[in-house]
Amino acid sequence: MQTSNAGRSQEGHFVQGLGLTSATTIVMGGMIGSGIFIVSADIARLVDSPALLLGAWIIAGIMTVIAALTYGELAAMMPQAGGQYVYLREALGPVWGFLYGWTLFLVIQTGTAAAVVVGFGKFLGVFLPSISSTNWILHIAHVPAIPLGPILLGNMDIGLNTQNLVAIVVVAILTAINVFGVKLGALVQNIFTFAKTVALLGLVGLGLFVARNAEAVAANFGDFWANAAWGTQHAVQVGMDGGTVLVGTIAILAIAQVGSLFSSDAWNNVTFTAGEVKDPKRNLPLSLALGTGIVILLYIAANVVYLMTLPLRGDPAAADVIGRGIQHAAEDRVGTAVMEVMFGGAGESLMAIAILVSTFGCANGLLLSGARVYYAMARDGLFFGAVGHLHPVHNTPSRSLIVQGIWTAVLCLSGTYSQLLDYIVFAVLIFYILTVASVFVLRKKRPNAERPYSAFGYPVLPALYIIMALYIDLMLLLYKPQYTWPGLFLVLAGIPVYLFWKRSRSSLNSSSSS
Repeated sequence: MQTSNAGRSQEGHFVQGLGLTSATTIVMGGMIGSGIFIVSADIARLVDSPALLLGAWIIAGIMTVIAALTYGELAAMMPQAGGQYVYLREALGPVWGFLYGWTLFLVIQTGTAAAVVVGFGKFLGVFLPSISSTNWILHIAHVPAIPLGPILLGNMDIGLNTQNLVAIVVVAILTAINVFGVKLGALVQNIFTFAKTVALLGLVGLGLFVARNAEAVAANFGDFWANAAWGTQHAVQVGMDGGTVLVGTIAILAIAQVGSLFSSDAWNNVTFTAGEVKDPKRNLPLSLALGTGIVILLYIAANVVYLMTLPLRGDPAAADVIGRGIQHAAEDRVGTAVMEVMFGGAGESLMAIAILVSTFGCANGLLLSGARVYYAMARDGLFFGAVGHLHPVHNTPSRSLIVQGIWTAVLCLSGTYSQLLDYIVFAVLIFYILTVASVFVLRKKRPNAERPYSAFGYPVLPALYIIMALYIDLMLLLYKPQYTWPGLFLVLAGIPVYLFWKRSRSSLNSSSSS
């Protein structure tokens, strides 16, 4: 059996400061960002059906919960810092663990954090208009659009403006908080996750019982199954500027997962912190099940509220939110449109406050958890050696947190994070497939290993997840190549880097032996 130093340090040990509540808020806090308030507009335009809008979120929910229940077995079996990186390393070999960690550091975790904190700056601008992406402090360059087959690169501004300055300050504050102890980071996570969960519950409660719109209810639920028959053909544009093709209902639901499935992402972050969870063999599987289950129910309920408040279809040129509907909500901000129906002009400000709370808590969870993966990689000799040490007083991966914060700030300045996140959607799903498959691999490789928790529904549900995820990836390859090939190239670029780290470690070990 392969062993590793991940999760241990000569200077000390991780502090097991995360109970079930904190572990669950890491799951929920990572999932709830701003996506739930925005992506339903794009999904609605794609599926053009109330039933399929809800169907897209239900499918995402089913897949997320199945994956979380499956990860629970791995988390209870290997409660080490690094989580998913460790599972891939142990089941499939170190190169697969490294490729995941490489992509996580380069784009997945840091790019998501950059997008979230820039979103924080954007919505803070609702109250402080001087905070804006056009208010430049230092404008370095504009990169023109560069068409590359079905992909569009560039078309971004590089430099420091007041919006990304706020984002960088937030990254610095949260990095410092998490350096000073996992309990402090968990306290911040608990406060902001509870706050945004209450806000989302408030939106759902008001929408279901107070602010329902008879016109929207009649339009959406009176013709609920419109365009949802098995034989219905849906128009899809291939690539960024390709032609339009017709696909069936199952295919359009798969393509729509770009929005719903990845707005439900980051639930796996709690596994990265496994070395700091109390009674991890119990609390990790339980937090994964509770966290994903609660958030998915809230997401589906929120979309029911959208359909009860706004008509699905609308006119992009309409003067009010009812006229624009879900499909053409201003800047896709469906949540804001619903709040405007409920509270008039104050709705925008109330939603901005909710998103500020949501994004701050989400960013904290991303930064807290991600650093544990790079720490584990460094302990395996696959990242900068200095990152593989804990703070001598606070027992946190302080150097890993700082390196992560610096790279996140660079992405904020570069303006590339949004494109990068679009490009790795396909690759992220591949890593989920590989990790779920690791349960099957480890059942064969280590049949006698202690498994405090066994994957619910094994082998049927994990196999179902793999089949569904592979079908989604196939549809993205065929119809949304801009979300696939760049991410694959990015992952594969990690292979020579892995070989470099491996060779460097071998050379170091040889020198030490001599």
